[in-house]
Amino acid sequence: MAAGESKTFPLTFPADYHGKELAGRVASFDVTVKMVEQATLAPIDADFARSLGVADGDLGKMRSEIKTNLEREVKSRLKSRTKDSALAALLSSTTFDVPKSLVEADTQRLMRAWRATICGQRGIDAKEAPLPAEMFAPQAERRVRLGLLLAELVRAENLQAQQQQIRKAIEEIAQSYERPAEVIQWYLGNRERLSEIEAAVMEDNVVDWVLSHARTVETAVQFDELMGNAGR
Repeated sequence: MAAGESKTFPLTFPADYHGKELAGRVASFDVTVKMVEQATLAPIDADFARSLGVADGDLGKMRSEIKTNLEREVKSRLKSRTKDSALAALLSSTTFDVPKSLVEADTQRLMRAWRATICGQRGIDAKEAPLPAEMFAPQAERRVRLGLLLAELVRAENLQAQQQQIRKAIEEIAQSYERPAEVIQWYLGNRERLSEIEAAVMEDNVVDWVLSHARTVETAVQFDELMGNAGR
C-alpha cells in the first residue's frame, strides 16, 4: 500500500481474548496509510557525537566511548553465557530430592510475579488470568534445586563473597554511568542492594569453582549472535 491508500480487512479475535465481548467475533478494520518512511543513517559528525552525550562533539572521543561500552557489554554477555553453562552442568551432575514445600512456595512467587508483570502491562484483571501451577512448577523446582546446591557448595568450599570482591563488582557496574562515585555510594548505602551484589559475587565464585573442576571448551561466537541480533 502507498500513502493515501485505504483497505478494509476482516480479523477474528481469539476465543480466549481478554475482552469477552469481542472474544471469537469477526471485526472489520478500515486502514488508511498516512505516510511511508524509510530509515536512513545519520551523518557521523560533531552533532551526532553531541547527540550521544559527547559535549564537545569530538568524534575520536565518541568512538572511544562506544568501543569501551561495547567491550564492557561483550564481557558481561560472555560471562552470563558461561555462568548459565556452568550452572546447567552443575545441576546435571547431581540428583537429590527437594522439599515440596519449598517448590510450592517458589511456584506461588513466580505466579504472583507473572500476574503483576503481565496483568499490569496489558491492563488485565488478575482474576481474569487464571494460571495453572503446573505452568511454573518445573522452573520453581529448578530454582530451588539450584539454590540448595549453591548454598551447600558455598559452605563446603568457602566460596562466600569477600568484601573486596563486592567492592570491585560495584565499581565495575558504576563505570557505565556518568557519575560512578554517586552510583557506588548508592549501592553502599542500602543493605538490600548490597545483598543483591553479594549474591551475584557468590554465584561468580561458584562458577569459577565449577570451571576449575571441569573440562571446558572455548568456542568462537559471532558478535550479532552474542548480542541477540542474529537474523534481524
